[in-house]
Amino acid sequence: MAKKYDVIALGELLIDFTMNGQSEQGNNMFEACPGGAPCNVLALLNKMGKKTAFIGKVGKDQFGALLRDTITEAGIDASNLMVDENVNTTLAFVHTFPDGDREFSFYRNPGADMMLTADEVNPEVVKDTKVFHFGTLSMTHEGVREATKKAVETAKANGCLVSFDPNLRPPLWRSLDLAKEQMEYGFGKCDILKISDNEIQFVSGKEDYDEGIAYLQETYNIPLILLTMGKDGSRAYYKGMRVERPGFSVKAIETTGAGDTFCGSSLNYLVDHDFENLTEEQLGEMLTFANAAAALVTTKKGAIKAMPVKEEVLELIQK
Repeated sequence: MAKKYDVIALGELLIDFTMNGQSEQGNNMFEACPGGAPCNVLALLNKMGKKTAFIGKVGKDQFGALLRDTITEAGIDASNLMVDENVNTTLAFVHTFPDGDREFSFYRNPGADMMLTADEVNPEVVKDTKVFHFGTLSMTHEGVREATKKAVETAKANGCLVSFDPNLRPPLWRSLDLAKEQMEYGFGKCDILKISDNEIQFVSGKEDYDEGIAYLQETYNIPLILLTMGKDGSRAYYKGMRVERPGFSVKAIETTGAGDTFCGSSLNYLVDHDFENLTEEQLGEMLTFANAAAALVTTKKGAIKAMPVKEEVLELIQK
């Protein structure tokens, strides 16, 4: 049976307000950038010609309307984007440090993305994708957690590949123990795990990345683990292989969306190849492309509208 979608993602869709200089009065100015990890992933996939859909919720406000328009314009199917009549669209203020790293202040108590319910997740839509992707921001609160788990279980029962990016944001959790518990749920369900260097240390309690990955593999038997290490590049762990590729040097202005771009690039590659029989060469090719795409997105503000096209990525690789 042919599937209608290459990748469907569920989760948060929000406005990232990123710092953009100061006014004449010396006040900080913020730019309203549409964001949210799952849609960032889908935006990259659309740039690569893949068919995607999003499941989530925004508020009935100007930001919700902006987000629907933005993802529709990006080519993402928004017919499963719900609207909450009473709760505002989630906002995140991103404070950028001189080295391009950042800190988040979330306006989400509650935020519309948290209000998605299990009965708003249509199993017929979830069944119709090759890959289902999710993270933990849609697991911070009980109702949306049920919605996420319903979608994950539906995807698994219907032979979809399940992709998981924990995307840990400590300020959004009642406790880090709850965060860890929900990450462990994801590890137990996914075929593809994209995890960052600090997240692997958090969940495994091990400083050494390889030891942390070994712990995950032994505990959860995840077929493919992708580890991102910022400017140092990335690694893939698959069937006893460990493949590493270096990062690309660019003039980064902010790192928002870099991990999502990496994730989207990897999923783009995996949709086009035989997931059961990946070679070392293929894994290396996938990582190189994903590293380059992620580097490019750090040279622009925001994520959904900053995604590179294939030609730009190949140009950076060939430099």
